Amino acid sequence: MRENTFSPGPSKNTVMDANKKIRKVPSSWILLPPGDAALTRRTKAAGDHWIVKEKRGRRIYSKGVWAPKTTIEQIRKDLDAERSTEAFAKRKKAAVKRRVKIQAEYVDDFHGAVVSFLNFHPTHSHLAQRMATAVTRHATPVGSGTVARTKKIPIEHRAEAAVIAWMRHQTTGYDNMVIQRVKGKRREIRRKLAKRSKKLLSQYREGEPVSLDCPLQIALTNKN
Repeated sequence: MRENTFSPGPSKNTVMDANKKIRKVPSSWILLPPGDAALTRRTKAAGDHWIVKEKRGRRIYSKGVWAPKTTIEQIRKDLDAERSTEAFAKRKKAAVKRRVKIQAEYVDDFHGAVVSFLNFHPTHSHLAQRMATAVTRHATPVGSGTVARTKKIPIEHRAEAAVIAWMRHQTTGYDNMVIQRVKGKRREIRRKLAKRSKKLLSQYREGEPVSLDCPLQIALTNKN
């Protein structure tokens, strides 16, 4: 944990450092909640501040930034003035169009990566397209937090992980399972289900006849 990064404290206007020491927030400071990236960025760059983050499970969530009230109010005032100009409105509109274009291109690329991973026999090519559409629709929305949104691994690996995750929820009883709260148990079950999903996919890759009660067939039928 960095020197100016803390966890939420046990009471109002307190934070806790990496050594579990409680520190009281200066009386002249206020908490800037997350949400305005520009305001947060400029507040951090302006001088003294405390970043507050909370860990829940494996994820870390921002709780905001403590900083002098006068600093935050002045930066907010300056930003409001900038954002009221016509030039800013044009830049914002252009940025939105750029993000929409980038997202559309990524969705298309991801869909192609999923189809390539599925690699179904020509007999089942129509099903590959339907499945790729279902997986892509679920995995690619901005802010979804799925593996498809990470840039840490190649898109081919993202596609594979997204397919297996989608199948885990759509073609197995995973969501209704009562899993013991034992370390590694959930991971073990996921591995077993992934193995089962890959075996199911192999049938489609080899062009084997598939019955209508196949869990994949049922899942895709329910999606339509």
